[in-house]
Formats: sequence, C-alpha cells, structure tokens
Amino acid sequence: MKAIVLVSGGMDSCVTAAIASTENDELAFLHISYGQLTEQRERQAFNDIADHYSVTDRLDVSIDYLAKIGGSSLTDANIGVSEADLDSTEIPTSYVPFRNANMLSIATSWAEVIGAKAIYIGAVSEDSSGYPDCRPEFYAAFQQSINTGTKPDTHVEIRTPIIELSKSQIVKKGVALDAPLRLTWSCYRSNELACGTCDSCALRLRGFQIAGVTDPIDYAL
Repeated sequence: MKAIVLVSGGMDSCVTAAIASTENDELAFLHISYGQLTEQRERQAFNDIADHYSVTDRLDVSIDYLAKIGGSSLTDANIGVSEADLDSTEIPTSYVPFRNANMLSIATSWAEVIGAKAIYIGAVSEDSSGYPDCRPEFYAAFQQSINTGTKPDTHVEIRTPIIELSKSQIVKKGVALDAPLRLTWSCYRSNELACGTCDSCALRLRGFQIAGVTDPIDYAL
C-alpha cells in the first residue's frame, strides 16, 4: 500500500513517518511551506528525513497565501513569537488559521492522483496548545469531507497515529523505532540554533526530559 506522509521536518512528523514506514509498502512525502519564519530550516529537515527513509516520491509546495492572510506569529512579522507558557489554555499567537485543512486538501488531491490509500499527519492534541485543528474531531470531520468530495473509487484514510500521545511518549516511540530525531527541527523562531523558549521548543524539551532521553539537537540556551 502507498501512503502520503505530511512531513514538516519536526519531531512529530518524523515519528509519524517512522510509524508509516512500518505500516506501508511505499511512502510519498509531502512538505508544505506557508511563509513561516523557519521555512528554510524546516525544508532542510524534510529532505534529510526523506533521504533517511530513501523516499524519492516527494512533493514540496508552498501555500504562502497564508502569510498574506496573516493572523499568526509564525507568518506575520508584526506579531512576535511569544515565550512559552505551557500552562496556558488560550489559543496561542502561533496558531495559523485553518492551516491543517489547507494542507489536508493538498494531500488529498495528491493521493487521488498517485493512488495513495492513506494520509499520515503528525497531529498531537497535547502539542496543540489550544490549536483547534489538532483535535481528533477535526480529523473525523475532514475524513467525511474526503469521503464526500472525491471520486467514488477513491478511498483515502486520514491517519493520526500519535494524536493521543504525550510528548514524552512520542520521544520514546521515536527512539523505539529508531526515528532520526537528530535531523528534525521544531523551533518557531530560528533557522540556526533552536531558541529553546518558544512553545514548540519548550514542549519538545519537556518531552525529552520526562522521557529521560537527551535531545540530539543544539539549543541557544
């Protein structure tokens, strides 16, 4: 079976790719940039991970119209990337409005063309920090859209294998599957050394700490 894996270059998508590699005969990697601050570094991570898994069928596209729409600290220079507040229940400034729906739409289009039967995405409820498009019910709803809006003979399943896992469990899963975590990039701010203080860095660092595993990337801390 062929499956598409959405690979941002971050830890979650890397572990998701590792899981997908054990469940499918062939993988196709999809990377979608959206005008984010760390676009260049994330693309490097995507290609490094694809090389690691010997994936030749890869698609790298841009939906930088999301940056033109704005509304997120990841795409709008006028909105600063906030310091991590892991206890907050508010939707953070890093939320890119309805981003994952845009990405899943592209993945579904490609799946119809190449005959992929599944789309893997590394969504994590804990990682969402209040992101509405990281909730299981969002993916259940989008599955209905795929079922309704594609050809009758198209059968594509959204798979979110780590959505209920904590960050520490994701780290442990990655280690168990020998996922190349050293190649990943999670920082929202920097293309050089990871800042260590944005939400994404803080969640990652806490996950490694709780798992009792050393994070293999370097930080500016």
